[in-house]
Amino acid sequence: MILIDTTIVSVANPRIMEGLGADINSVIWVTSAYLLAYAVPLLITGRLGDRFGPKKLYLSGLVVFTLASLWCGLAGDVETLIAARVVQGLGAAIMTPQTMAVITRIFPPDRRGAAMAIWGATAGMATLVGPILGGVLVDGLGWEWIFFINVPIGVAGFILALRNVPALSTHPHRFDIPGVVLSAVGLFLLVFGIQEGETYNWGTITGPITVWGLIIAGIAVLVLFVVWQRINKGEPLLPLALFRDRNFSLANIGITTVGFTVTAFSLPLIFYYQLVRGLTPTQSALMMVPMALISGGLAPVVGKIIDRVNPKFITAAGLVLMAIALAWNSALMQPDTPILMFLLPSAVLGFANAGIWAPLSTTATRNLPPRQAGAGSGVYNTTRQIGAVLGSAAIAVLIQARLAAELPAGGPGGPAGEGMALSGNLSEALHSGFSTAMGQSILLPAGVVLVGAAVALFFARPQPVQGWGSGNVPGSAKVDAGLDSAG
Repeated sequence: MILIDTTIVSVANPRIMEGLGADINSVIWVTSAYLLAYAVPLLITGRLGDRFGPKKLYLSGLVVFTLASLWCGLAGDVETLIAARVVQGLGAAIMTPQTMAVITRIFPPDRRGAAMAIWGATAGMATLVGPILGGVLVDGLGWEWIFFINVPIGVAGFILALRNVPALSTHPHRFDIPGVVLSAVGLFLLVFGIQEGETYNWGTITGPITVWGLIIAGIAVLVLFVVWQRINKGEPLLPLALFRDRNFSLANIGITTVGFTVTAFSLPLIFYYQLVRGLTPTQSALMMVPMALISGGLAPVVGKIIDRVNPKFITAAGLVLMAIALAWNSALMQPDTPILMFLLPSAVLGFANAGIWAPLSTTATRNLPPRQAGAGSGVYNTTRQIGAVLGSAAIAVLIQARLAAELPAGGPGGPAGEGMALSGNLSEALHSGFSTAMGQSILLPAGVVLVGAAVALFFARPQPVQGWGSGNVPGSAKVDAGLDSAG
């Protein structure tokens, strides 16, 4: 449900723009605000899970997320919707690290692959199911229902988690308040600067505040954050010792590129389907069905083998396949391409996703000690969400820039149409230029994910981990009692 809400809005963007009278930059902030509010607290909520127990944090976050989803559906203007999405993102941030931490703590490293395959398949499927579910709901019931649907799911999830999630032991932690402030301020300045750059022509926002000033300030604050984590004599928010593990560091870089790509590629593709090809939200979302079916079907197979082979080969192959599929989509994005041709790169994306999520998450968590499970999960999910936030911001900038270059003056994205009111039908005279702009835009996430493939080639072969007894295996009495004898 958390990850569906990172992508479900993409298919509903034109309807939200029309229903709330918003421009594209505002409606993109419906996604960006959620991702930003989701990413910033993840480091601290991972630590909170270690301190108070992942089950308590998960249930609290689920309540916040579910109520915020109801608020989103009831929003009467885009500003209210963005505010509700911020609260929804905070709820998601409380929940997310707890899911990965529970798996890390109750499964021994050499049996964690199968569990992480289910976790990864859920993550991968959610990002794909989002647009499909969104299309059905938008066409059948209206855009509000992409948020209302979370309410019954949230209630059911609360009951099931209350009954079935084990209450694991806790560890005392002190909280790095300066670190929280520095990370939040730095990330906000950086993303806001990138997001609003095209709107302000990369110049002055107000008075002495400029776009580049915000971006540079954000980078500087994030550097200061890392320095503070280094010199902090107490317990830093970001335990830099985690990055001494080569595979943990590389897996975090890899998942950042995946977060960027998954968030970025759907927006130009959905706009092309709906505004050039005239597909309904449901029809455009159904173009992703091969991706979802293949990814879900292969995930258990991948889970059975990643504990026995070096995950770098599976991960690198999956990331390369994703880049190929996106480049293929780019080449096909012309007004007269047979629409069924797009099912082929969709299928390739399914193979790609099956080889990405579980190997990356298993590689990242394999050597985490139980005491650091929440912190490590928080870091991993933070880097993924940072990638997603930057992907959302960067693709908005690139789409606006390419539309300004490819469409005539006065058209959407042109000098006289900077608001990009893209709802409704697009004039046939603009189809060619619009398709070219969307095809060029999708090459950005394709290039970014290739960087992730190169990084994955440097994974070290996993080593056998000692110190895990039978008491740590799921279903044992020690796990059910919440004991933590691992490590």
